[in-house]
Formats: sequence, structure tokens, C-alpha cells
Amino acid sequence: MTLDIPVADAAPKPAQKTLPDAQTVTAVKHWTDSLFSFRVTRPASLRFRSGEFVMIGLLGDNGKPLLRAYSIASPNWDEELEFYSIKVPDGPLTSKLQHIQPGDEIILRPKPVGTLVLDALLPGKRLWFLATGTGIAPFASLMRDPETYERYEQVIMMHTCRTADELTYGRELVENLKNDPLLGEIYGEDFANRLIYYPTTTREESPRMGRITDNMTSGKVFADLGLPPISPETDRAMVCGSLAFNVDVKAVLEGFGLREGANSEPREFVVEKAFVGDGV
Repeated sequence: MTLDIPVADAAPKPAQKTLPDAQTVTAVKHWTDSLFSFRVTRPASLRFRSGEFVMIGLLGDNGKPLLRAYSIASPNWDEELEFYSIKVPDGPLTSKLQHIQPGDEIILRPKPVGTLVLDALLPGKRLWFLATGTGIAPFASLMRDPETYERYEQVIMMHTCRTADELTYGRELVENLKNDPLLGEIYGEDFANRLIYYPTTTREESPRMGRITDNMTSGKVFADLGLPPISPETDRAMVCGSLAFNVDVKAVLEGFGLREGANSEPREFVVEKAFVGDGV
């Protein structure tokens, strides 16, 4: 369920840059009572690879910048920057960040970094995006980047949340993407087969359930999608979630024979270690 909160349509306030590295909020959307996304102006000097993250934040109670690493959810060609965040009632940053409105300012340090980039993987046939919760953010960027589909014949987005409502952001993104005029023009009707979406829940009953690790080790996801098991010859993967999730998925991928890579040493899979999760 999407909450109808009209802040995204509010008239932006006059821009008065009072924060260091300030950028102006242009839109906010609350997806559930614990998840929201927002868009901000993009620094003219910022260049990034889809999948990277930057440090964003607000001033803390002590007057000093309170910053956290946030993956950029928009692709590298977008004129604005999009972010997807959890709300933590007592979180030092998100307890304040969740109340931003168009026209407000946030701090954004324009120095993108991260491991979830295409250059950190060896060439392959299929690319698996594996995410829980707001870990889908870097993949929201990569799924909207034409270069992803230039490098891979097929992209599989596995996203797991506790409830169906928590999947709404990713589901709407994928549905809209399949009607994207740019990608549709490049790949035609075949694009619907190029991007496969596999959402599951772990608490609420839904058409597909189960943890990503269980659905991979049991072979269920391969049977459901009519795909062969993951192979180091053809498959590549990117992982973004909680620390425990990352550790578990890494073990599963290594069980399939894949090796963890990095920007300096591309291999078969990469893991994002700067995930914004509980307590932010």
C-alpha cells in the first residue's frame, strides 16, 4: 500500500543554501510507514557509475554533519539523484531525514564510491541482483542503465522483504521500466524477457515466499524461472543487504563456484558493504 502523502506535489521553497555541500530536495514519496524515497538536485560536478553510493545527511543536534552512505537509486544519466531509505524512529539520521519536504536541503558529499559496478565483474551471460529491503537501491540504478543490458543477455532481480507492501517500490520500478521508451526503443518487445523480477516475502503470505538463500540452494528460483543453476562460466551476481544477508549469500554463491571480486580485481560476484540498515 502506498500512503497518499502530498509532500511530493508541494511547491518547492525558495532555495537558500545554508548547509555544507547542500542539495535541494525536489520530491518525496512515502511507500509505507517505514520506507520512503526522495529526489534531490544533482551537483553539476558529480559523475558516478550506476550502483555507486555517496555520503548524505543533515546537521546533527550538535551542529555537526551527520552522514551515512546511501546508494544512488537513479541511473548515471538522470539529471537528479534519487535515494531509497528506511525510517528508524530513534535513528540518529533517519528520524530527521524522514520528515524532509521539497525545498528542504540535505548534505551531499559528491564523492561516489562502491563495489556494485559493472566494471567489477568479469563478462558473463546472466546478471543476478540479490537484495533485501532498501538494498534494492543500487539495483534501481543499474536496472535503469542501458549499459547493463549491453553487457548481459538477461538480468534477474531477486528482492526479498518481510511484507508485500515493502516490495512496492521495486515492483513499480520494474513495471515502469518495462514500458521505458529508451530501453523499449533499443530492445523492443524483447526487453520484457531481458529483465526478470523475482520478489518474495518472508512473513506475509504472497505468491512467492522464502529467503533468497533458501530459494537458491533449494533450486526453487531456477525451477520457477526455467533457468539452469548458477554457473561461474555464465552467471555474475551483485549482493546488497544486511551484513548477515551478505555473509549468507556470499557462501551460497561460493558454493556455486563464483569468486568475490572488486574494482581492482573483477571476478564473478561483488558485495556492497556500506549498506544503510537498522539503526541509521
